[in-house]
Amino acid sequence: MAQFDVFENPSPAQRGGFPYVVALQSDHLTHYTTRFVMPLARLEQLPKSTPRKLASVVTVAGETLHLAAHLCAPLPSKLLRKSVATLRHDASVLRDALDAVVSGV
Repeated sequence: MAQFDVFENPSPAQRGGFPYVVALQSDHLTHYTTRFVMPLARLEQLPKSTPRKLASVVTVAGETLHLAAHLCAPLPSKLLRKSVATLRHDASVLRDALDAVVSGV
């Protein structure tokens, strides 16, 4: 499992709105049994109050999704099975979204 790999959301109850999660944890921390992930959301339209940096758009398997950086959380790595994509090419967008959560927009 590499940083920025995308996985199907391991929670069937949340998969309708958040079909995927992206691993953000550094590759240097693979010895931990958890992975810090960011959900990717299906949204027809973002609430007007949502800062753009916080919910930037990415594409996974041809589907347009919004970052849900404010919902980042650790998950047991054993729940993240096979990677379905990578967002390595969107690394700066993912980092900007995290920065927006921590530092403000």
